[in-house]
Amino acid sequence: MSRVISMLAPVALLATGACFATHQDVQLLQSDMLEMRAEAAHADSVRSRELAAVIASLGTVRDSLKVVSTRLAKFQGDVRGDLYAMGQQLIQVQELTGQSQQRLQELRASLEERDRAMGVQQQQQQQAAPGDTSSTAASSIPGPNQLFQLSLDQLRRGSAGAARSGFQTLIQHYPTSDVAPDAQFYIGESYSAEGNTAAADSAYAAVVAKYPASPRAPTALYKRAVIMQAAGNLTGARAALNQIIKKYPRSDEASLARDRLKTLK
Repeated sequence: MSRVISMLAPVALLATGACFATHQDVQLLQSDMLEMRAEAAHADSVRSRELAAVIASLGTVRDSLKVVSTRLAKFQGDVRGDLYAMGQQLIQVQELTGQSQQRLQELRASLEERDRAMGVQQQQQQQAAPGDTSSTAASSIPGPNQLFQLSLDQLRRGSAGAARSGFQTLIQHYPTSDVAPDAQFYIGESYSAEGNTAAADSAYAAVVAKYPASPRAPTALYKRAVIMQAAGNLTGARAALNQIIKKYPRSDEASLARDRLKTLK
């Protein structure tokens, strides 16, 4: 029996040693895992700080770009205003030096188109700026002088309907423009070119009613007198001619009215 015990003793000793070694390995593994977790947490913290710094930098850059864009838009607006003012002064100088009315009208139209084009470009740049969510759209309608010139060119080319549409658009969008009386007068001219004397007479009457102080008023009134005379309405024609002489005595139409009154029977 003692012999058996003596033979088992080394085996028990080896088993106890094996268990002790396994427990140490587990403790070492747990220690390594804790260390790895600590390192991972530290790395995550560093990355979070770095990411926050990057986001803050991007925000600063975006704000800086927005400020630069705003300043650029203001600068372009100032330049645009200065150019327009210079153009107006040029027109005034040319008026004083006796430039023709047609040439002045063309200059005004060109100036308006340049001003509108700069406005479109400025709005496009503002819409493209970082962080800009505005939906401002540039107007597609030309300025009054440009619209008048385009319509008048259409009328001269024989496109009375297209010209009339342009003149009507001008009056609708720019009723207080200094070319609105001219637009109304040429609406009458467009109807006259089509042989529609009734509509032409109504358009001329609108010139006299809406813009009595315009240089176009005596001309429109004289046109009405001619239409009424041709239609056999001599009483109406005579009244219109006398109205020209009374209200616009210094106009060229007043002289024409006196001569025409002599021919009325």
